[in-house]
Amino acid sequence: MKGEILILGSGTSMGVPTLGCDCAVCTSTDPRDQRTRPSIAVEWDENTVLIDTGQDFRAQALREHIRHIDAVLYTHSHADHILGMDDLRPLSFHRPNGPIPLYADDATAAALERVFAYTFSPEAQYPTRARVQLHRLNGEESVEVSGLRFQRVPVSHGDIEVAGFRFGPAAYLTDMNGIPEHSLSLLKNLDVLILDALRWNPHPSHNNVEQALRWIERIQPRRAFFTHIAHELGHAATEAKLPAHVRLAYDGQRLEFEF
Repeated sequence: MKGEILILGSGTSMGVPTLGCDCAVCTSTDPRDQRTRPSIAVEWDENTVLIDTGQDFRAQALREHIRHIDAVLYTHSHADHILGMDDLRPLSFHRPNGPIPLYADDATAAALERVFAYTFSPEAQYPTRARVQLHRLNGEESVEVSGLRFQRVPVSHGDIEVAGFRFGPAAYLTDMNGIPEHSLSLLKNLDVLILDALRWNPHPSHNNVEQALRWIERIQPRRAFFTHIAHELGHAATEAKLPAHVRLAYDGQRLEFEF
């Protein structure tokens, strides 16, 4: 069966252009340098699963004509990954098969319940709250959605554990700079790897380009794409310095895979 990964956003928590900045990338006319907050949609056989809903989710969904959601998987609780959850509301009102399932680890689930108490609290009476149902997904647990299994892959984001996800021969590892050995074993025989590569200079909780290339060398995917890209990396200039099988993701890009 064929599926597609849709890059909803390839930027950092601050997006590109970054507010108040007039650098070459922030003022670039290359549309690939316009980067919203990081997220993807996985699409196959009339199904759509999101990984993360950041502040830009509404604009991303309008841009890509997303009309329904079958599930949402969350990587971690930072603002650029959860704050768009409320924009699931209109997509949840008329679902024939009940609330949209959300999958998150304990810490992320707790953050969602706190930030969106008017949605999740047992006392919530907000009449147009999102029709969603929160499920815990921890460690190396997995969940199957309409025949496609999503495997949680624990990775490190500085000093916290966050979730990457493998589905079929593809994996998505945003916001990370470390992969434990037991997680590397979950990333064998990949066709597509999408991973964090923030900038050229080191960062305490994100890969820089050099670190990302080292992970690619270890994992050996057939194709690799950088995401969570800051305004230090111009699309065309950076790609000119990369191996042929490593590219920068960009908003609106579609990557096919088979499973």
